[in-house]
Amino acid sequence: MDLVALGKRVQALRTDRHMTLQDLAAATSVSAGMLSSVERGQKAATIVVLARIADGLGVPVADLITAPERVIVRRAADQDAVDEPGGWRRTILSPVVPGVNFEWIRSTLPAGCDAGAFPAYAAGSHEFVTVESGSLRLTIGDEGFDLAAGDSLYFAADAPHGYANTTDEPCTYYVAALIMRPRRAADRSR
Repeated sequence: MDLVALGKRVQALRTDRHMTLQDLAAATSVSAGMLSSVERGQKAATIVVLARIADGLGVPVADLITAPERVIVRRAADQDAVDEPGGWRRTILSPVVPGVNFEWIRSTLPAGCDAGAFPAYAAGSHEFVTVESGSLRLTIGDEGFDLAAGDSLYFAADAPHGYANTTDEPCTYYVAALIMRPRRAADRSR
């Protein structure tokens, strides 16, 4: 077993879950020092310790000891669709890859729907928005942008932002987001 690769997987899974070493230690009954040594590839964990770490991360032990897949297919039937308050719908299109903070989301806002304001991500985060149909009002900080079908926009996602459809027709748009760290306030997806 490659201890460095194992450590990187444990660390990636932990950071994806926004857990500190202390959080994981509390969830696993494994000391933060031992967890740190495992993440750095300096100590080999017993199967009991690996099982505790896997349980604390909410993954099977096999996810810790096998190399991640180089290709992940997410079938349409497996995409997560969420109906949000206010009648808008978002569908997470991208596969979830441990250690990769990327999201690709399709959202549909009914006529007159305001999806609300979203807090800023940390510096270094990026969002790319493309409107498929209808019109979208995107607010970044205090500045508003009106986008029509076919329009796209990029912004540094370290500012509060919001999505709204102020027209009488539904709007469908896509967001590709590269997120460096969790949001500063309660995390909500677009």
